[in-house]
Amino acid sequence: MTSIPDYVDLDEFDRQKALYGPFTDTVRELVDATIRTEVDDEVIREVQATIAAATAKLRARQLDGAFGRRFTPTGQSVMWGNAGVGLRNAIAPPLVFESDESGRHWTDVNLGAAYEGPPGLVHGGVCALVLDHLLGVTASKGTRRFTGTLTLRYLRGTPLGPVHATATIVGVDGRKATVRGTLSDPDGVTVEAEGIFISPAAPN
Repeated sequence: MTSIPDYVDLDEFDRQKALYGPFTDTVRELVDATIRTEVDDEVIREVQATIAAATAKLRARQLDGAFGRRFTPTGQSVMWGNAGVGLRNAIAPPLVFESDESGRHWTDVNLGAAYEGPPGLVHGGVCALVLDHLLGVTASKGTRRFTGTLTLRYLRGTPLGPVHATATIVGVDGRKATVRGTLSDPDGVTVEAEGIFISPAAPN
């Protein structure tokens, strides 16, 4: 087991990003292939043995616990284990956020077979994950805030495939920010969201 350093050197950060990004993409492909494959039993057993051997190699040296949060010397947050945006987390789609001068934030992501709930549709909890993270990023512009409440209205099922999510702050009251957002497929909005996000209290 190894411990997590407080800071990541910038050159080392770039090296690891270039190394683990493609590696994690390959694992995402493996997850998708695991769900959709129809090869013969013999091939499944052969691949299982290969994956087990690869897993044993990776576990030869690993962190003591979760990845957590690190910072580069310039203050950039490194959360590569995060379920929404983690560079090293094959569960993460991953989400990439954009914004404009008005404060609106959005993300476009393809949610494939690994995110299925009802047949052919995105799991409702995955929709919540996308919106919670997006609304939180929107609320935290300039002031870090965390989810206090999140209310979702599912208008209809969200088909697997490309989705677009957008969010905007609609009010600020002291430490609280109210944010509204939507998740859409190519035919329109499928989920509406409203959340209250709260900045931590100042230490005494």
